[in-house]
Amino acid sequence: MPKMKTKSGVKKRFGVTARGLVRMYRSGRRHNLIKRTQKMKRQSRGGVIAAHCDSKRLKRFMPYGVSS
Repeated sequence: MPKMKTKSGVKKRFGVTARGLVRMYRSGRRHNLIKRTQKMKRQSRGGVIAAHCDSKRLKRFMPYGVSS
């Protein structure tokens, strides 16, 4: 049976930690930053761990994990 392919959009946007959790970055940091509050801009810095229900769905698109 051939290898399964990882979705190219998922490998650009997500990663897997050593514990197997899905790491991602928050949205809304590219443009229109004047209208966003300082709290929203500050909280969207850095990466976050995806929720458990979302990570189960995302792991289907990266069958062998994506290097973090």
